[in-house]
Amino acid sequence: MAAAAAPRFLPVLLLLVLAGVASGKTVKRDVKALNEIKSSLGWRVVYSWVGDDPCGHGDLPPWSGVTCSQQGDYRVVTELEVYAVSIVGPFPTAVTNLLDLKRLDLHNNKLTGPIPPQIGRLKHLRILNLRWNKLQDVLPPEIGELKKLTHLYLSFNNFKGEIPVELANLPELRYLYLHENRFTGRIPPELGTLKNLRHLDVGNNHLIGTLRDLIGNGNGFPSLRNLYLNNNDLTGVLPDQIANLTNLEILYLDNNNFIGRIPEGLYRHPFLKELYIEGNQFRPGSKSKGTHKVLELPDADILV
Repeated sequence: MAAAAAPRFLPVLLLLVLAGVASGKTVKRDVKALNEIKSSLGWRVVYSWVGDDPCGHGDLPPWSGVTCSQQGDYRVVTELEVYAVSIVGPFPTAVTNLLDLKRLDLHNNKLTGPIPPQIGRLKHLRILNLRWNKLQDVLPPEIGELKKLTHLYLSFNNFKGEIPVELANLPELRYLYLHENRFTGRIPPELGTLKNLRHLDVGNNHLIGTLRDLIGNGNGFPSLRNLYLNNNDLTGVLPDQIANLTNLEILYLDNNNFIGRIPEGLYRHPFLKELYIEGNQFRPGSKSKGTHKVLELPDADILV
């Protein structure tokens, strides 16, 4: 009986084996994209990228900095972290074909040129970290299509032009780092509609405008804790409504062209720990508050 029944189970066993093989495959789109990237990167990266499958195959492990996840019958690339390895050249546009990417970290390299508008294709992206490169040109408005983005790190580059108002279309955004670039124009007050934004750093640019332009009547920025406006060309007086930013803990205003007095509400603010006002034209007797320090979240703190 057992011998006679065995052939009946062979097709089922074969299907299970084939299913197991299929589940081990990486989607061709991602394999092609990462092999294109591999061919354009320097030896410091690719020496550890062995084999053709970035998610690993057989005895070969996944490529360094590549994280994959199972999606249906295939594996897809969900994270790409290739930082501090002196990548030289333009932003690798093939990255934008990794449509399931949740985290892209290419910080502390030597990337040049613009961020391509195709960046808007990465609809699942949560963390985009491109700080400490040599990227330039204007920010593409397509960044505003990354609806799941929570962390955007673009500091220490050479971006120019205005901060795109489309950033206000990112409902999940919590951390926005734009400092140490060449941005001009006004800070979009529409950013105040971002209900989850906790940290906004636009310091060390060439921005103009007033705080009244930015915060209006003080009903925006409901979650904002840290606001860095230092080393720009901002003007005008500080409106009393700035004290309506009820969660504010850190406020850097130093080295602008502000005038007048410091609203008393800032000094009485229940959570404000640090206030820096040096390098402006405030009335005599206006004082800073707290101990000056630079806040830059370590990589361990940007996990979702």
